Amino acid sequence: MADFGLLGRHLNHSFSAEFFNSKFEKEKLPHLYRNFDLPDLSQVRDMISRHKLKGLNITIPYKTEIIEQLDEIDKTAAEIGAVNTIKVKTTGLKGFNTDAFGFKKSLSEHLSSGHKRALVLGTGGASKAVQYVLKTLEIEYLLVSRNPEIDQISYSQMTIDTVKNRPLIINCTPLGTFPNVKTYPDIPYAGATRGHLFFDLVYNPSETAFLNLGNEHGAKTVNGLDMLIYQAEKAWEIWTT
Repeated sequence: MADFGLLGRHLNHSFSAEFFNSKFEKEKLPHLYRNFDLPDLSQVRDMISRHKLKGLNITIPYKTEIIEQLDEIDKTAAEIGAVNTIKVKTTGLKGFNTDAFGFKKSLSEHLSSGHKRALVLGTGGASKAVQYVLKTLEIEYLLVSRNPEIDQISYSQMTIDTVKNRPLIINCTPLGTFPNVKTYPDIPYAGATRGHLFFDLVYNPSETAFLNLGNEHGAKTVNGLDMLIYQAEKAWEIWTT
């Protein structure tokens, strides 16, 4: 049985269970947090009922797909178009997005006045939260996608100047996540400078290949661990209020 959990695919890389179970033990709370690796969402309501869950975190690849399973969605999550936290209420399932909160808090600790133009690598659920935050911070951004839509570019269209002229580069793809630690977004890293900030939403490993390549060109680098902790604390606040 479990009170809370993480829903997604291929979850061996995740620190969420470790974070919450450590919190429960330290604070002597009678709860358990576990991973739920599901091939699809067809049984998600049955799973929630069977395990008597009070809340869920949602990760790749279900942050947008989960919305169809909800009875209610928070205004911010609806605006973002992605959900990473579910509260189980007596009236049904309500979706929230704490990624935006966690990303904004973590990013703001490292931003400088020079970081007014950004490249956002990836267009999935996590990217949607990042885009929402950049808009609130009035940071202009360009989306890079394997399958670009209008107002987006492909990786093959990028040049050294594309990187050079956008000193904030955010990896919202899972590339580099354990165990595939040698993978990284295919961008022209030669455009990076000491004025660049490379932010990777991946936190396992602590220094991804993406961040390492940024470091090699003098860029400041930040991984996603603080973002994970901040969004998890926000999720806990939602579940318990």
